[in-house]
Amino acid sequence: MERLKDKVAIITGGAGGIGKATARIFLNEGAWVLLVDKNEKDLKEVEKEMKSPKLAIIAADVSNAEDTEKYIRTCLLKFSRIDIFFMNAGIEGVFSPIAGYPEKEFDRVIAVNLKGVWLGCQLGIPKMTPGGSAIITSSVAGLKGFSGLGAYVASKHGVTGLMRTAALEYADKKIRVNSIHPGPVDNRMMRSIESQISPDEPGDAQQNFTNMVPFKRYAESVEVGELALFLASDESKYITGTTQVIDGGMSIV
Repeated sequence: MERLKDKVAIITGGAGGIGKATARIFLNEGAWVLLVDKNEKDLKEVEKEMKSPKLAIIAADVSNAEDTEKYIRTCLLKFSRIDIFFMNAGIEGVFSPIAGYPEKEFDRVIAVNLKGVWLGCQLGIPKMTPGGSAIITSSVAGLKGFSGLGAYVASKHGVTGLMRTAALEYADKKIRVNSIHPGPVDNRMMRSIESQISPDEPGDAQQNFTNMVPFKRYAESVEVGELALFLASDESKYITGTTQVIDGGMSIV
């Protein structure tokens, strides 16, 4: 079944777990995909792994306006349109209480996680085909607080507000804008957080996070990608301005 037949998608954070899993799903469903990531080496590995004529890559920093314009322009030159825009790039920052959080690290997290989305909404969504779908990766941390992750939590709460505003501002073009809010996902970001919380026994931190989830496990990247597929497809054509939570029940505890 080709639920995205001949649609064109941009996916930022394309070399990460969620970005890569979503790209594979989109390609299997008939889409043309431009993968964007700051790490060109990892992008090339993904391109080599997927071996799809419908996949293109470009290295870009989503927190930089010129780079954002560059990847949007590249998509339009290569594929002529943008139907799906998955603003997925994000970083976790350091694990530290607010009182001791390094200012430069706070600025870096806000730049990538929040400014990167703002630039995408400002420069990318206006170039989208009417009736398209913009999807933003937020987090369960965009709905509740987590000690030690103040910058990440602030950035993801900000993303939720941007999503709601963009959904209103682009409704006249019938472009729907929604955010995805994963709980812990079994990928590099959680390994980083776990090792920062418990350097000697990261498995202890993983177990503590797992205990917060009623389903008692982390999400898989492919599960987040499947939710992105629903939001990208015409099946969600009357859904906009929503927070789509995929956290095994973590946010209701």
